[in-house]
Amino acid sequence: MRKMIRILAALAAGAAAGEWVYEGQWGTTGSGNGQFNYPYDVACAANGNVYVTDVSNHRIQYFTPTGSYLGKWGTVGAGNGQLEHAYSLDVAANGVVYVADADNYRIQYFTSTGSFLGKWGSNGTGNGEFSKCEAIAIHPNGGSIYTAETFNCRVQYFTPQGSFLGKWGTPGTANDQFQNPRAIDVLSNGDVYVADTYNRRILYFTSTGSFLGKWGTYGNGNGQFTLPKGIAVTPDNHVAVSDASRNYVQYFTATGSFIDRFEHSGYFKMYNGVGVSPSGNRIYVADSESDWVEYYRWSDEPVEPASLGKVKALFR
Repeated sequence: MRKMIRILAALAAGAAAGEWVYEGQWGTTGSGNGQFNYPYDVACAANGNVYVTDVSNHRIQYFTPTGSYLGKWGTVGAGNGQLEHAYSLDVAANGVVYVADADNYRIQYFTSTGSFLGKWGSNGTGNGEFSKCEAIAIHPNGGSIYTAETFNCRVQYFTPQGSFLGKWGTPGTANDQFQNPRAIDVLSNGDVYVADTYNRRILYFTSTGSFLGKWGTYGNGNGQFTLPKGIAVTPDNHVAVSDASRNYVQYFTATGSFIDRFEHSGYFKMYNGVGVSPSGNRIYVADSESDWVEYYRWSDEPVEPASLGKVKALFR
């Protein structure tokens, strides 16, 4: 019955019928290679490698698409290449890794293997300053870097080297306001999606901040949220949103029509950051409570138009 409901939802949304199914996971609690202490965000490079913020170990680790350990960088501190609770990261098409170094109030960026390239930011409310920046995303054309600040309740965007370009958002519940936003990503056309965490909704804007739309209310039903803390857009312009309180991921069209909801069995869970493979056929989720990364693959369940009548007949 659940799969049949997913098929109908996908057809209604104009999307390919199918579902996300659990494929695997990696990681255990600790500080060794491939272990985690509060993994928070996941991002994929163009070559498929997976980068993870290992928050309480104050480092970044990276892996093959199925979790084989490749390398790491970072120690606790405020020096170049050091991290103080780095929550979010994203990888540019050229392989440069941008990290939201939240408690150092800055953005740092590195080569694909962790060599320090540059940084910007300081503590404050002015342009180019941050207060608990927990989210970062890169425009698909590489021209702008977007950040979402939990405490300043705004989005700022910059050149790849950190020159300030613009901002929008203030605290509140209006269409251009936020309450503790904690995730951000950018669609292929440049539209910016923000997980407005404490307003329990998703907002989306043009690349310069003009409001386009929203969805979500408080609750545990399809299309509802209790604590949305991860967001990722796919190459085919769909949106995956994790809910850290309900511990599942919901999957939508770009305008918020519900398609699927998925999770892996287990008692102790806290789903935070979400990442998508370059091909779009895998979704990665950071389970901060379990200290591992889970990954899912898209499984097609094609429904021919001629068989739609049979599907409908089941609900007569």
